[in-house]
Amino acid sequence: MAFQLIPSNTKIDFVRFRFVALIISALLLAGSITAFFTIGLNFGIDFRGGVTVEVGPADGENFDESSLTAARGAVNDLNLGDVRVQNITNPGGEQGIVAFIEAVIDSEDGDTRQNEVATQVQDALKQALGEEISVRRVDVVGPTVSGELVQRGVTALVVAIGLMLAYIWFRFEWQFSIGAILALTHDVILTIGVFAVTQLEFTLAIIAALLTIIGYSMNDTVVIYDRIRENLRKYKQMPLKDVINLSVNQTLGRTIMTSLTTLLAVVALFVFGGSVLRGFSFALIWGVIVGTYSTVYIASPLLLQTGVKRDWSEGGSKVDTATTV
Repeated sequence: MAFQLIPSNTKIDFVRFRFVALIISALLLAGSITAFFTIGLNFGIDFRGGVTVEVGPADGENFDESSLTAARGAVNDLNLGDVRVQNITNPGGEQGIVAFIEAVIDSEDGDTRQNEVATQVQDALKQALGEEISVRRVDVVGPTVSGELVQRGVTALVVAIGLMLAYIWFRFEWQFSIGAILALTHDVILTIGVFAVTQLEFTLAIIAALLTIIGYSMNDTVVIYDRIRENLRKYKQMPLKDVINLSVNQTLGRTIMTSLTTLLAVVALFVFGGSVLRGFSFALIWGVIVGTYSTVYIASPLLLQTGVKRDWSEGGSKVDTATTV
């Protein structure tokens, strides 16, 4: 007998809770947008330009408060402008010290100067903390490159959502595409919002995570949409509300198992991946949870408001709308 986490014959009335879900989503979206414009994102050097140097004790011991004070003094003595030095604890419990230097250089040799700053910071930290420290990470991004990365990152998100819109439109019909794109936009805004609230560093890796979330959420949505279209053809007299509930319940086991297995992998990445992958893995964890929710409670129930054809063989002459509820 095969193991089933979710019974195959569930009869949950998901559509019944669509208005509650829409209210919750509206509040979360409003909070995310407010946080973005009031708190703002904690942009990493990918988007600001600058230098990040992370060091840790080579002997496995943790730095104490005096070590942090010494590190701050050593870096501040370099007179590099906007400097931030702080303790950091990786998800695995590994502690260290990280220095952020927003060394924006306007000269033509700006990138070269950034590399010099990185070397100066490493030398200063070694003198302050001892030669035995381990340099875990050195990131250097010039101001010109950072500006291009911002533009390309935004362009990538817009193009990805646009292509998904075209894909759903051609594969199904425009009524389906509205629900899918609203669900995708919902997932992206909530992910950006949680980064604004938590102030986790927003880097180029987070853009990659957002694109991954878009693909994951869309794949989940397409599975349910395929089943809805199949059931619309199979049960021609069944109200659209019941068709949607039936389709979501039929695919619920697949949806939950896919989400759980994905979460197992990204949670492990969050715990053991170190500080470099912490933001990326956190974005994926949040995105999988939000994407699963939006597929069930946003993308599918919205079909009641847009209406869909009951039989594709009729050339679009027969449409079922929200009046069937």
